[in-house]
Amino acid sequence: MREHWPHPTGDVSETAGWRVPGRDRTPRIPSRPPAGGPPRIPPRPPQPSAAPRPHSWGRIALSALLILLLLGMAGSVAALAGYVYVAMQLPPPETLQERALNLSTSLVLVDRNGELIGEIADPQSGRRQLVRLSDISPWLIQATVATEDPRFWQHPGFDPIAIARAIYQAIREGEVVSGASTIPQQLVRNLLISPERTLRRKIKEAVLAAEITRRYPREQILEIYLNTIYYGNLAYGVEAAARTYFGKSAKDLNLAEASFLAGLPQAPALYDPFTPEGRERALRRQRDVLRLMVEAGFITREQAEAAAQEMAAYVFQKPALTSPAPEAPHFALYVQQWLEQTFGLNAQALHRGGLRVETTLDLRLQRMAAQVLRAHLEKLKDKNVHNGAVVILDPRTGEILAMVGSPDYNDVEHGGQINMAVVPRQPGSSIKPLTYLVAFEKGWTPATLIWDVPTRFPDGPGRFYEPVNYDRRFHGPVTVRYALGNSYNIPAVKALAFVGLPAFLQRARDLGITTLTRPDYGLSLTLGGGEVPLLEMVGLFAAFANEGRRVPPVPVRKITDAFGNVLYTYTPPPGQPVMRPEHAYLITHILSDNEARRAAFGPNSPLKLSRPAAAKTGTTNDFRDNWTLGYTPDLVVGVWVGNADNSPMKGVTGITGAAPVWHDVMEEAHRILNLPPREFRRPPGVIEMEICLDSGTQPSPYCPPDRRRIEVFAADQPPPGPEHDLWKKVVIDGATGLLYTEGCPGPPIEQVFYVVPEEGRWWAEQRQIPQPPTEVCAVAIPEVIIRWPNESTVVRGMVPVLGTVWIPDFAYYNVEWGIVGADGVSWQWLSGPHLAPVRDGQITIWDASHLPTGWYALRVTAFNRSGQAFVGEVRTYVDNGIVPTPTPIPTVTPSPTPEPLLPTPTPVPTPELPILPTIPLPSPTSVP
Repeated sequence: MREHWPHPTGDVSETAGWRVPGRDRTPRIPSRPPAGGPPRIPPRPPQPSAAPRPHSWGRIALSALLILLLLGMAGSVAALAGYVYVAMQLPPPETLQERALNLSTSLVLVDRNGELIGEIADPQSGRRQLVRLSDISPWLIQATVATEDPRFWQHPGFDPIAIARAIYQAIREGEVVSGASTIPQQLVRNLLISPERTLRRKIKEAVLAAEITRRYPREQILEIYLNTIYYGNLAYGVEAAARTYFGKSAKDLNLAEASFLAGLPQAPALYDPFTPEGRERALRRQRDVLRLMVEAGFITREQAEAAAQEMAAYVFQKPALTSPAPEAPHFALYVQQWLEQTFGLNAQALHRGGLRVETTLDLRLQRMAAQVLRAHLEKLKDKNVHNGAVVILDPRTGEILAMVGSPDYNDVEHGGQINMAVVPRQPGSSIKPLTYLVAFEKGWTPATLIWDVPTRFPDGPGRFYEPVNYDRRFHGPVTVRYALGNSYNIPAVKALAFVGLPAFLQRARDLGITTLTRPDYGLSLTLGGGEVPLLEMVGLFAAFANEGRRVPPVPVRKITDAFGNVLYTYTPPPGQPVMRPEHAYLITHILSDNEARRAAFGPNSPLKLSRPAAAKTGTTNDFRDNWTLGYTPDLVVGVWVGNADNSPMKGVTGITGAAPVWHDVMEEAHRILNLPPREFRRPPGVIEMEICLDSGTQPSPYCPPDRRRIEVFAADQPPPGPEHDLWKKVVIDGATGLLYTEGCPGPPIEQVFYVVPEEGRWWAEQRQIPQPPTEVCAVAIPEVIIRWPNESTVVRGMVPVLGTVWIPDFAYYNVEWGIVGADGVSWQWLSGPHLAPVRDGQITIWDASHLPTGWYALRVTAFNRSGQAFVGEVRTYVDNGIVPTPTPIPTVTPSPTPEPLLPTPTPVPTPELPILPTIPLPSPTSVP
């Protein structure tokens, strides 16, 4: 793109697109118009030629002729000197084109198919659109020439007879009382010299008119004239006039319309057709124009009479001044703001550059989206719903295909002039996909199990945040797929607690969200506690649709100046990778899974289309905003419904308010654009694996067949192995009913249990799901032993810690490591709490890769449900090749035998707060 926005420079004829002909010009005006339609641009008439007739002169006559000739030459020299003197004091005629371009010119907006959206005019100067002479109706050219300057094609720029008459009258009356100005003279008066009515100014006008006519092709003079003349009602130039009075382009004017317009410039205010008196005067003026066209031989009397009758029956309708673009007013103003911000253009540059902006908008989609929005809002009036917005985006190019900022721009009562597509509002649950994206980046998968149970989160000193779901129910163990698909709130809050607010906010910024800037956000942010504009939310979802690449929304495709010179062309970028394609696909796969959302939305919700589509709703808990955003591989559509004054709706949710609008806009947009159904492309790094739905792991042999599902994963993030399945086989002592071990009195009995972790015990008790015993029969001997590594081994890097952690009434165990020094061991936490005992297996993994060479210790502490602790400790030698700080080698020999503590141990509290069965209702709550 050019760095500046200059007016066209260089040779004048080249700028205007004309070739300068020689002195011998082809005749251009026919004696009669061609039959069957408007004529072409009128050719010039032939110049009359006169052959001198020889005469015989006597000596006296010859002498007189010589005297007269000398006097004439002297007069001519004096006249030429005066002409040159005057010309040298005037602006150069070459500035005519520049002055014409510098006039206030409307900013013309067209859609991607070339259809006019509207024009943004300078409020101080009116509308103007520059057009080529070839794009002006020949009828209007003929009518203008016949009315304003019948000898335009022959005179040298001024009419000597008319000028002589004007000078005589000026001398007699003491002021200029008549004009008879030619078209070049009118241009000079309008563009080059001051408008005072003096004889001196009239002479300057004639001289400059002659110079302009000498230097410019007459076609270019006529083109500039028709583009600068005032036609009344803030319409400058024929294009603006044609659209103001007839709602069409200047090239499409017929004889009746053209002859009517040609008469207006003489007295635009007097001939205003939008007033009853002005209309009658304008019609009489049109008959004068038609008479002059007949006299000039352009039309017949029959054509003139037909044109007069046609215009007499025409009903003039004044165009609305409330919006510069009635079908896309918010978008038109958004484009103007975008031009100002992107290129630093001020109002003068916008209104005086003659810019023609080809936008990304598709008026077919714009009209459809506005109509659908209005139809659905009409059905919701009784629920206090009066406003809404729709944005349609191409995810691959970022082009805004439609932007409906409100259902009615002129509805002042309900804030119709506010562009709700760019006003920040609370997005509700529609922002949850961003939370789960960040969780995927930190190791979660669509199969990760989340416990949807009553949960308390710290929320400041002495305060707790307790979210609830929109249905006021708890759903127990749910995988990410069903948590996101059904828009459950508690799992989303747990996901945000897992990833952390800083990571969430950073990813929001990466994806084009600019409004989440407050310093006091809490975990409710994942339920829509911040404010985001609809356009930015659509941009976020576009990155999912575009396989993880972000292309910022853009409203402009091309900018040209008044004469077609291209100043800017938008080339869609490849897109910035803002997420892994695998993660983008996983989110898409969940949001397009109709079965995953069946529990909350039913099998036939408005989110289900006739083609593959991903969608997410959102509603704030006070029903002030509800949203639906979704996409196919080809389009992204976002819908907001609510009230501009932030007043609450009456129970309208995303699925009942915004979703029906989204559904219809989506279906119609694909139909209008003739886009066939397409599946979302699966990246190569995505695999399928079987999981147990009740644990999110690979199924153990004990997972019931009806609880197994096929799930998708990033290849490097598979689900945990079957040993982590919550369906387990447990050996019970038949005599005591406790966990069986060697020495128990009764026979061992194998039973399969769904073993719920501590987090889900409340849910299991509510549903009477049996759990295995937690105590081992009394003869069981506690064992807490680390068998490897030990004092006889040398280890380095990642070290698996192997052994046994088995005690009666087992609760959990922790693992610590420490540096062995002269004063003993300085212990540090390694892992835990681990909720399952271990028999001759892996206790944990110790990352010793960063440690200097030397002696270290490992310690396992196991706790039973009474809080009693059992400890196993061992020491080993680490050799990573890192030079250590000198440390005495210990002489203490570690004991591999666990040491039970005294019968009166200090109880160690469990890591989580107890969960009460009665939970007060939290705030805020997000509704899907």
